[in-house]
Amino acid sequence: MITTGNHGARNAFSVGVLGTGSYVPAHVVSNEEVGAPAGVDHEWILGKTGIRERRWAKPDEATSDLAVIAGRAALESAGIRARQLSLIVVATSTPDQPQPPTASVVADELGADQGTAAFDVNGVCTGFLFALTTAQGMLAASSGEGYALVIGADVYSRILNREDRRTTILFGDGAGAVVLGPVAGEDRGVLANRLASYAADRHLIEVPGGGSRIPATPEILAEGLQYFTMNGRGVRDFVAENVPPAIAAFLSERGLTPADIAHFVPHQANGRMLENLSEEIGVGIDRTWTTYERYGNTGSASVPITLDRAARSGRLNEGDLVLLAGFGGGMALGLSLIRW
Repeated sequence: MITTGNHGARNAFSVGVLGTGSYVPAHVVSNEEVGAPAGVDHEWILGKTGIRERRWAKPDEATSDLAVIAGRAALESAGIRARQLSLIVVATSTPDQPQPPTASVVADELGADQGTAAFDVNGVCTGFLFALTTAQGMLAASSGEGYALVIGADVYSRILNREDRRTTILFGDGAGAVVLGPVAGEDRGVLANRLASYAADRHLIEVPGGGSRIPATPEILAEGLQYFTMNGRGVRDFVAENVPPAIAAFLSERGLTPADIAHFVPHQANGRMLENLSEEIGVGIDRTWTTYERYGNTGSASVPITLDRAARSGRLNEGDLVLLAGFGGGMALGLSLIRW
């Protein structure tokens, strides 16, 4: 487990969110369309997940394409040009290709300076929180100089077995982004982060084939090992057992209670799971932001997409405490506390 935070008392600055952006593909996939090959209908999917539809990328759309559009929106929101960025971090578990990093494609397409550091982070559905923590720490260590573009982007539709009702009904494609940079004040911006991995549970979520252990071959493809797999019951148990106590400890260590949190932005894993989680941690569904109804589970993109929707609603007020929570494959957990 690693915990980080702003250290603004020395320099009277903090690293905060200056702008947000998001993008989802135009193609809307209904429950009827996704459910037919899996042998389930709209009502079954809605009852199990709360999801009504999701977006899937077109055949010529890759992860970087979605990331670039979300990144541009975040830069525009922040009033920052790509050439001002010192860092671009893309969280994804569905990169354009194994090499180079998708962040390099994004940096080039955005017109970032040749000196801009660009790299990927693979934390699966917790990836955005890993990327945010990394970028925030690097900016804080540089005395607040420079700006970072942090993107969560995934195209899960490419790795789904359309006949597997445990997975294909849940996932959509999308990208979300934030620009990080200096904000005035000691109790502002990203106040604290916490990352943890529970590696013994790593087999709950995986794509077995296509890596160095099980390289892609005609035989492997015929077995379907290139597809995303998930132990749904195991994942639910993992979230129930680990996420509420982690959030409680995270807040308590900062002298906070759930009542202090104005906005809760969790990973959009499953609507029914989020309803239970919100009540369990004491925030309640009325302070919980959701996008799963229209977009499904967009992997590492779900937290920044939802944060962007919240930011653009006009309901996030200066001084509000915002809690971000990611959880998923690894298994992993990420938390971030932001003073808006």
